[in-house]
Amino acid sequence: MTNSTLSVQSLTKRFKGNIAVDRVSFELKPGERVALLGHNGAGKTTLFKMVLGFLRRDSGDVSVLGCAPGSNPARQGTAYLPESVAFSSALTGEEVIRFYARLKGEPSARSLELLEQVGLADASKRRVGTYSKGMRQRLGLAQALIGNPKLVLLDEPTTGLDPISRQNVYQLIGEIAQKGATVLLSSHALTELEARTDRILILSKGQLVADDELGKLRAQAGLPIRLKVWTKPGAAQEVAAQLGAGRMNGRSVELDCGTDDKVRKLSAISALGNLVEDVDVHPPSLDDVYRHFSNTVQKEA
Repeated sequence: MTNSTLSVQSLTKRFKGNIAVDRVSFELKPGERVALLGHNGAGKTTLFKMVLGFLRRDSGDVSVLGCAPGSNPARQGTAYLPESVAFSSALTGEEVIRFYARLKGEPSARSLELLEQVGLADASKRRVGTYSKGMRQRLGLAQALIGNPKLVLLDEPTTGLDPISRQNVYQLIGEIAQKGATVLLSSHALTELEARTDRILILSKGQLVADDELGKLRAQAGLPIRLKVWTKPGAAQEVAAQLGAGRMNGRSVELDCGTDDKVRKLSAISALGNLVEDVDVHPPSLDDVYRHFSNTVQKEA
């Protein structure tokens, strides 16, 4: 489709008889933040390499910005950050950015602003050899974003980063998506992805087993919602008895329910009046959803 930043259709790749990517199809639109999830060996890196034109596909089709992978237009509009980045230890952070800016034909002054965005402005004059792993990762993100790419591929972008740096990275991802760039990122840190991506792709054994918004994947999986009812002191046993089920834990009672039953359960809890002090509603996490879809394929295999 002409409005797609990235179109993948029935993409397949084999290595010595083993299928690394098995008839995978999806399309990404401008401005989307999409998480690509999968266990080690699921095919994520192989998929990235075919999109970038580093690997030839055995069958299927890939279109990057309406062009063939690896073509000049596709390369000019695509940014890639691998999980492990490496730069010359003798160069400073500023020299690295100036070098890549020249390679991409972009103004150095504008590119250097990225160092501030990733929190490296104060370290720009230091040699990369003195950088920590997290700092090198942030430098890699800065160089990847030179030139306002339209498709950004990020492989474990928050590896080695402290919590504040992780938040800064996702804030930057949100900003470039708001400007119309499509971001496809691979990560094992599922918890931090829940509120920071618009869509989830799950690979298992080379197959695309899920592709949708998290809320819709939760509904498809049919996983239970957990309700944690905080009771007044000494009332946990009575609340559990009134609700007809539940696991008592000190002053709380925990019970599971389906999506269709949630309102009825909450009404029953509300009817208990002052026996209840608070209620926490915990929908299935991204970890739960990921485990569900991955296990389904493993059982079928």
